[in-house]
Amino acid sequence: IPVDAGVSRREEVKFEDVRLYLVERKMGHSRRSFLTQLARSKGFAVEDVLSNEVTHVVSEDSTASSLWNWLKECAPKNLPNMHVLDISWFTDSMREGRPVAVETRHLIQVRKKYIEKLATVSQYACQRRTTTENNNKIFTDAFEVLVEIYEFNEIEGPCLAFRRAASVLKSLPWAVQCLGDTHNLPCLGEHTKAIMEEILQYGRSFEVEKILSDERYQTLKLFTSVFGVGPKTAEKWYRRGLRSFSEILADRSIRLNRMQQSGFQHYGDISRAVSKAEALALRNIIDEAVHAITPDAVLALTGGFRRGKEFGHDVDFIVTTTEMGKEEGLLPRIIDKLTKEGILLYCDYQASTFDISKLPSRRFEAMDHFAKCFLILRLEDSQVGGGLHIAEGDIRGWRAVRVDLVSPPMDRYAFALLGWSGSRQFERDLRRFARMERHMLLDNHALYDKTKKEFLAATTEKDIFAHLGLEYIEPWQRNA
Repeated sequence: IPVDAGVSRREEVKFEDVRLYLVERKMGHSRRSFLTQLARSKGFAVEDVLSNEVTHVVSEDSTASSLWNWLKECAPKNLPNMHVLDISWFTDSMREGRPVAVETRHLIQVRKKYIEKLATVSQYACQRRTTTENNNKIFTDAFEVLVEIYEFNEIEGPCLAFRRAASVLKSLPWAVQCLGDTHNLPCLGEHTKAIMEEILQYGRSFEVEKILSDERYQTLKLFTSVFGVGPKTAEKWYRRGLRSFSEILADRSIRLNRMQQSGFQHYGDISRAVSKAEALALRNIIDEAVHAITPDAVLALTGGFRRGKEFGHDVDFIVTTTEMGKEEGLLPRIIDKLTKEGILLYCDYQASTFDISKLPSRRFEAMDHFAKCFLILRLEDSQVGGGLHIAEGDIRGWRAVRVDLVSPPMDRYAFALLGWSGSRQFERDLRRFARMERHMLLDNHALYDKTKKEFLAATTEKDIFAHLGLEYIEPWQRNA
């Protein structure tokens, strides 16, 4: 029965998450009209034009290259996330009376060839380049919730497994659209694939939703968002029946340390993301302070901002001097200057315990032994290009920002820069690659060749990659 194009079909659509577009090329106008009518009669939404609303493109054009060239000319923004399918998927769906799961055999050949190339994806993040945009955020967001709950429960194995799985997906240049896409990918176990399958089928993970609604998870996530509060402290407070900040602050038996006191005092500011403009403003402040102390100072912005992030939770800097030994006592002098300027709101200084004779360290996640300080600084609106990233209605004209400074000797600068630039998973895999594939030990202090029984010198990050036999990966491609 012909469907009147002018009549709303909303009531007839059974599958809201699926929107088809039938390619007229090769199919012809009459056949396309017939198939459109058939699909709509079975409750499918069929678009007349190729728009960003389309989820499934169906074609009878067997020449894959010409089809993809045409699709790229149409240039829909959502093309990387669309299923581009041959007519067999449409036929199967019409027979079943519902959208069937997309299998590899349904995909247009160009994409199949791409999937075959996934066999070359390395298990190590240090051999993968992350893309500018995370095309698989729906999966990686779910994995991050699972990572959090396993961290809270101190279950390391699954926690690491989901970190690695998320890292692999972040490196893919387009979205996974069916489990067939993941066939040759490393680091995806049964549990990760089960979560992905659930999301592909229902648009969400019921396991993740259950965690997000769990009182313990919500409470531990809230408590650990406070500067100075780790999972063990959060768990202790939770077991005492505490569920809110007000209950913690009202409990006189709880003795907060200095870091936690500052964390609660400045919670509104330091729980709010720091913008790139604010990070650059802080770089100017630290740069001015350190160069007032010594003209041969070296300052580097590290962490997520060095990796090209627009926002972060804090701002990390490496600060040292070109002259060996002169970096000793540098941080206390910077702290003193910031105090005199009236912008130091909190400081935790840790003196250097670095001793080359105690290297190499075999502790995989060992914190480095360089002098460092954890600060909270007052940042004025006038110091930030474009203004502060603050809550609407905040009229103070300033905000508190978390800043970390680390000061290695100049001959350790390259190793510290690589380690503090991150990301965490990239660094973890870089060290694992060094150990497993090169029989070397790498950390923030040094690179040690266990075969030659010697330390390998490096003045730049590129030197370290070269020692490991790896292609150099730019900081903005390390968001693993």
